[in-house]
Amino acid sequence: MSRKQQVPKVAAVQGADDTGCPILHVDMDAFYASVELLDRPELVGKPVIIGAAGLRGVVLSATYEARAFGVHSAMPMTRARRLCPHAVVIPPSHGKYAEVSKGVMEIFRAITPQVEPIASDEAFLDVGGARLRLGSPAQIAAMIRAEVRERYGITCSVGVASSKFVAKLASRQCKPDGLLVVPADRVVEFLHPLPVGALWGVGERTEQALVRLGINTVGDLARVPLATLRRELGHAAGTHLAALAWGRDERAVTAHVPDKSIGAEETFPADVDDPEAIRRELLRLSERVAARLRAGGHVGRTVSVKLRRSDFTTITRSRTLREPTDVAQEIYVTVCDLYAAAGLERVRLRLVGVRVENLRGADSAVRQLTLGERESGWREAERAMDKAVRRFGPDAVRPASLVRPKFDGIDL
Repeated sequence: MSRKQQVPKVAAVQGADDTGCPILHVDMDAFYASVELLDRPELVGKPVIIGAAGLRGVVLSATYEARAFGVHSAMPMTRARRLCPHAVVIPPSHGKYAEVSKGVMEIFRAITPQVEPIASDEAFLDVGGARLRLGSPAQIAAMIRAEVRERYGITCSVGVASSKFVAKLASRQCKPDGLLVVPADRVVEFLHPLPVGALWGVGERTEQALVRLGINTVGDLARVPLATLRRELGHAAGTHLAALAWGRDERAVTAHVPDKSIGAEETFPADVDDPEAIRRELLRLSERVAARLRAGGHVGRTVSVKLRRSDFTTITRSRTLREPTDVAQEIYVTVCDLYAAAGLERVRLRLVGVRVENLRGADSAVRQLTLGERESGWREAERAMDKAVRRFGPDAVRPASLVRPKFDGIDL
């Protein structure tokens, strides 16, 4: 029986008492895939997988039609293709996702300043202060779902509860495109039938250990003496899980902490020792990072490159620029210099990455030209590319060196 099937019908939205339930967990449904389907309506209703198609690629997102075959995020692409060989695989468009994510978070912040993003596609909200202005938590949740659908054409699921932990479980149980309220006085009734693996902090190994002890559900765990849990799991883990099993989670929603860095990396389908192929991938990653910087309204001063050898030895090099940037060409030139300085131009690499740190708001950064220096025009050109990509898709415009595949038939 699935986790969703095991949830009792204690918290239907109609008539559910949301008194004492100020915490919302909003989770976008198959976010990357949903954004891609906005530009590919012919694929709606079909199994679609978002991710790199190479041998070492992983699934970033999948439509629910693909998930029905067992495909899920973080799964190796090779396994996903075996499970669902007829699925359409789409390479990710990170700049586009960042832009939609930014807009969705703006919807949340228009409701309450107490927004805690935990990923680009999900966030906690404390709407306790918005009740007089906007209505009950359930009404606010319904308003958020309608606004996201109207503005972006995608759906989200919302859990409404008295704590972050329960709200997150609720949003998971009502996916996709659902709204679930767990009344404060029925939390235990909601929790105890769930599999013990639903608890935060219970990974695969911990779940296996608990099952060996005869602990299969959250209710089973709740009935185990605290001393026994501490002895079997350790003092901290045992105490933590015992509290969650009874719905005790005192953590408050923490307002957004600005991003400290933005990066992207890629694992090659096969180890690469061709410097030109490496630089093409560094260019692709620089384009991706710069697009995310611009979409988020950031610029950054420190640029770093990550180089992982075939033996998994990883080397990073960084450089702080004179002025902050969100321009892919400036980032690319810097990471190429760092790559050359690392002395790995003829060494087989498994993975490369690009990251920009020391971020600040783009509006606060004014570029100062030195005497006789002229603007390169790259910033304006790349912003024009952003507009083309938003309108026509990720393949609408790209640097010439990335147009044709040049490494064993694989577009690197």
